[in-house]
Amino acid sequence: MSRTPTDGKKQARLFADDFDGFGPSRFRPPDEVPLTHELRGKRASKLKRGVKKHAPKLPGVYGMIDARDRLVYVGKAKNLRSRLLSYFRENSREPKAGKIIGQTRRLVWEQTGDELAALLRELELIQRVRPKFNVLGVPGFQRHHYVCIGKSPAPYVYVTPKPTGKELGTYGPFVRRYQSEEAARRLNHWFKLRDCPQTVSLCFAEQGELFDHGRAAKCLRYELGTCSGPCTGGCTRAEYSTGVRGAKAFLDGRNRSILKALQDQMETASAAFEFERATSLRDKLQALQWLDDRLSLLRTARNQSAFVYPLRGTDERERWYLIHRGEVHAVAFAPTATSGPTLATLMAGTFTDHPPPAVLTDVAVDSVLLVSGWFRKRADERAKLLTRVKAEELCLPR
Repeated sequence: MSRTPTDGKKQARLFADDFDGFGPSRFRPPDEVPLTHELRGKRASKLKRGVKKHAPKLPGVYGMIDARDRLVYVGKAKNLRSRLLSYFRENSREPKAGKIIGQTRRLVWEQTGDELAALLRELELIQRVRPKFNVLGVPGFQRHHYVCIGKSPAPYVYVTPKPTGKELGTYGPFVRRYQSEEAARRLNHWFKLRDCPQTVSLCFAEQGELFDHGRAAKCLRYELGTCSGPCTGGCTRAEYSTGVRGAKAFLDGRNRSILKALQDQMETASAAFEFERATSLRDKLQALQWLDDRLSLLRTARNQSAFVYPLRGTDERERWYLIHRGEVHAVAFAPTATSGPTLATLMAGTFTDHPPPAVLTDVAVDSVLLVSGWFRKRADERAKLLTRVKAEELCLPR
């Protein structure tokens, strides 16, 4: 999930003594009034009694507010009553749940029409408010970062939280930095690109006469054959550029032959009972396969066309999720004889054709991952998707 607001503005405190809801949402039909409820109590036992009495067995989001009126946690649930009661089971709850409920003095929830709406609403609130227990203790490797290729005069693959815009290519954003760094390392080794600091002086073979002969390599990679050695004149600029183009072709999705080559080498080593080598090749393959999978997802999200996902909620009303380039941009109730033109106008504004962004923002990628995860777990739901043309036809007066 996104860990930092993208607009750079300080967020106002969401809750006050006259709390009346979680605020506006782009994941709710404009004409839908959400059902909310609030419980107050200094003792967990009082909150528990209120949950038993009032919490519905329906999807929604909930928030925990401490004695200083601060939202300390936001969660989502397919069944609000069941999820909230789990916080009071001392013998089976997780330690984090015990800490959360121990600080809670007000418990609020908001019903949603379906489980997808709850997932989207939770993400929206966490991105907007960043409650303490949703982000506290999140390891650094889960903060967003990018895989880049660049840094003249001998570009290589590296990981950074803040691209400069001068890179040959920027890919992401990603979480789990250690996996991104491992994949970058494997790419540099495969294409024999350097990964040394910028302070290391470089010289290509054609520049040899400008330097003393017998320049020593600055690390063991040249001796091991995993670097072409631009620090020691071990390659020409053209030879090094071939490796750069190969790495960029992989990151762009234009040439994935490295995956097949590693797979073939691993199988050959295994057949020859060279299990240590096969294990090493497997680790390389897994690191690069992880990166390729996520790059493929982001490319698909950037380039895929618009479509509508109709989903019938627990209230028996059908909601249309307007999805463009992998993100849910708006939600509306299914068209009726009177609302069809309004919905058609909403779709026209939502599905405006702009060039796809070169790189998704951290907020956008969270939404993309949520939507892709939803359909990955519910593959049969894809059959319900409506093309933009079909959806517009259904909005016409009948």
